[in-house]
Amino acid sequence: MDQTAELKEHIKLFFGLGEKELKKINTFFKPKSLLKGEYYLKTGQYTDKLAFVKSGILREFLYFNDKEVTKWISTNGGFVVDLQSFVFNQPARWNIQALTDCELLVLEASDYKQILKVIPNWPKIEKTFIAKCFIIMEERIVQHLSLSAEERYQKVFEYNKELFNQVPLKYLASMLGMTPETFSRIRKKITGN
Repeated sequence: MDQTAELKEHIKLFFGLGEKELKKINTFFKPKSLLKGEYYLKTGQYTDKLAFVKSGILREFLYFNDKEVTKWISTNGGFVVDLQSFVFNQPARWNIQALTDCELLVLEASDYKQILKVIPNWPKIEKTFIAKCFIIMEERIVQHLSLSAEERYQKVFEYNKELFNQVPLKYLASMLGMTPETFSRIRKKITGN
């Protein structure tokens, strides 16, 4: 499997592109490594890059009222970006930090703009992708508003149970909108440990 095979599969899944278009897009992504603990981006910085996570785990978080709030934990096959900074050239809101050693495929904003030149129907494809992202975000909001803490725990556990062995539990608790104590109580109830 070539270094961008996973990226091609995810782009194909989200964008519905053919092999010829996938090859063209792939040429714009460049490899980057991060060591555990390194930051891909820090709050207040400006970024002109987005990244596909080829391997590893990254956490997107910010400080709010003197505590860390985890927005998301990205794993293999996910994308990481601070959209406010990438799209609108604003200071980044989010810190993005490697929780493990990571291999990324990075796309710079200038190359992103070139995609339109090699794939003429890109605006339509991009609109569909943005709509899919919005639906995922809506679903996450609905879950946060309508599910109990235990149900949210179960959803994430069913989605990626390995995460519970690879990420500090306080980060998962924050991402799920609960205190570490509540998270531990739920975990103990479910696992018996």
